Amino acid sequence: MRDVSISDEVIRLGQLLKLAGLVQSGGDVKAVLATGVVRVNGEVEIRRGRRLHRGDVIAVERHQLRVV
Repeated sequence: MRDVSISDEVIRLGQLLKLAGLVQSGGDVKAVLATGVVRVNGEVEIRRGRRLHRGDVIAVERHQLRVV
């Protein structure tokens, strides 16, 4: 699991995926989310605007991220 540090209290899912380097653009975020492979705290998530807080765990295929 890889920790991803944020400077604010929350970050949107699309922004986090770009910050972590898992996608290059907003269009890529949309495409990845449409496949249903993104999970937030164990549940499938398809909204790129989902607000994430410290402690949330995001899984994208074999990658796992934790917001810190």
